[in-house]
Amino acid sequence: MSVKVSVVIPVYNPGEYIEDCIASLLRQSLPDDEYEAIFVDDGSTDATPARLDEIAATYPHMHVIHQESSGWSGKPRNVGTAAAKGEFVMYVDNDDWLGDEALERMYNYGVENEADVVIGKMAGKGRPVPVELFRVNRPRADVSSAPLMDSLTPHKMFRKEFLESKGISFREGRRRLEDHVFVVETYLRASNIAVLSDYLCYYHIKREDASNAGFQRFDPVGYYNNLREALDIVEKYTEPGTLRDSMFRRWLRNEMVERLRGKRLLALPEDYRQELYTEIRGVVTERFGPGVARGMQPTQQIVAALVVADRLADIEELARWEAEIKPTGFLESLKWDAGRLGAGFTAEYQTDGEPMTFRTEGEEDLLNLPLAQDTLDAVVGLGASPLATVDKAKVDLVVRERTTAAEFFQPVEFTRERIPSDDGATFRLVLRAEATIDPESAANGAPLGDGIWDVLIRISSCGWTKETRLGSARAENMETGRRGALSGEPVRLVLPYWTEPHGNLSLDVDLATSRFDRDLKSLTPKDTVLADGRIELPVPLAMNGTVGTESARLRFKPLSGGSTAETVATLTAGPTAAVLSAHLPDGLGAGRFWGIEIGLPSARRGKPRWAKLPVVIAVAADATMSTTTVAAAAAAAKKPTAPAPKRSLVRRVTGRIKRTLFK
Repeated sequence: MSVKVSVVIPVYNPGEYIEDCIASLLRQSLPDDEYEAIFVDDGSTDATPARLDEIAATYPHMHVIHQESSGWSGKPRNVGTAAAKGEFVMYVDNDDWLGDEALERMYNYGVENEADVVIGKMAGKGRPVPVELFRVNRPRADVSSAPLMDSLTPHKMFRKEFLESKGISFREGRRRLEDHVFVVETYLRASNIAVLSDYLCYYHIKREDASNAGFQRFDPVGYYNNLREALDIVEKYTEPGTLRDSMFRRWLRNEMVERLRGKRLLALPEDYRQELYTEIRGVVTERFGPGVARGMQPTQQIVAALVVADRLADIEELARWEAEIKPTGFLESLKWDAGRLGAGFTAEYQTDGEPMTFRTEGEEDLLNLPLAQDTLDAVVGLGASPLATVDKAKVDLVVRERTTAAEFFQPVEFTRERIPSDDGATFRLVLRAEATIDPESAANGAPLGDGIWDVLIRISSCGWTKETRLGSARAENMETGRRGALSGEPVRLVLPYWTEPHGNLSLDVDLATSRFDRDLKSLTPKDTVLADGRIELPVPLAMNGTVGTESARLRFKPLSGGSTAETVATLTAGPTAAVLSAHLPDGLGAGRFWGIEIGLPSARRGKPRWAKLPVVIAVAADATMSTTTVAAAAAAAKKPTAPAPKRSLVRRVTGRIKRTLFK
């Protein structure tokens, strides 16, 4: 069978970090004879070459090419591409890894949509990845219809015949942004680009030692000279106008303006800050017309205008002000409804610990910028806008898996509310939102996987996009809404909980933590009913009214040791919590204490996961039953028996005489 996909991995001294990459390649759902992995060792000096030789000797579809160090990733990728036998080529970095079905899904999606380029959903562990691009699947995309320019890394799948027929390859040698040059040319020359967003394909990882090439401080002169090469590609394949300006805007925004804002700028040493600014200003004044900056958000326009006006001191002053801007959220409601978790919240920006305010002049809303009037006049004269685009502000709710950093947008409806100050001179902007998390479709239409999912909100307003955790600031009486619910088929528990010590909202999917055990501690003996051979007690679960019944199990274990007894239990909706009921099993022996465990269904285990209840059944000698606490039962079980009465003096003396005579 012909090879469908060739995975090319440039390798240089990754050490142990390559093991996750190797493991993910070996786990691929494509049959081994339908894909290959080509590791191109670029002169590694650690133990990696021997490790790759071992892999290649063990697995026929794993190959290794050794070469002298070229200094960067361009040449190894080209060498691997030339050796590739696949219909598509997929580029992976040696410290990243793939989802188990990534190659199969991306290949099928590319063939189905006749794509030259296939972009799979990414997750960033300590690294930024595109967000808006992966809101939905995009079977037919291009740079004018989708935010493709948000994704210029090469971690994509490319049809090999397309690359060869167009003569597209990576620039070689020690250089920066060679991936930008390569990817932008494919975007502009591809017949179709397909974006797959409903499966997490690529995990982009920051090493614990932060030694990834992208995290090293760069030489500004070389960096922006290499950036000009990407601009050259755009100029070669586009005409002057809106499309070219929109593509140039990506580099102006990401590689220039955002490097000169807030904490990111202030963290740089003063001499390096000046060098960076000088090179940025050179590109801005040489290559960008006014239409490039005009399409950005107001705060970004202002920074760009300050660059043109050569006002670094004002840029630094603005950065100090922006560094204090923080997103905030207040959780107002939390409730399960028909299997979906609803969350009501408000969101706004704060600065210096106080709500951010805006002012109105005439009919225009303006930013309260910390800039002198002559500076504002200068930036306005250069076409920048100090308008506060509050009417375009929005808020999103995102769930993010803690281990992999996979994240997904959830449905949100929101309104914008202006709250005027007491004197009416300024106003706050508050976003009031209602979001819904459906565990069975929250992952872009698929169920949430087992694990811990953190809940975040992301506010976009006036050129700032910032995120924060939700839940630490919340209304009172949220515990009922915070209860878990059984969901899906096969059934698993989805449990909202507050993290420690910050109290943020997270979701435990399929009993990844012991949080549910803590919720059970609220039960007391008086909550438990024993009658007619049955046990009935409330369990802190939301049954969603008319959902019906779900099966659980109860296990009874004697505190003093011995055989256990087990029975099927039923969960039904109660007025404030789920009600668990079950027949008591035969054989609960008299004169003993029986601990109780509840077994909830677990999809990933395939069997119940057991948790102890803080209630014990006491069976008296006459077989009557009552409930007590674990502590009371343990104390009763350890209670010493009455001591034997002392023998009389006569008997003690007689016994001593006998022992003396007959010893």
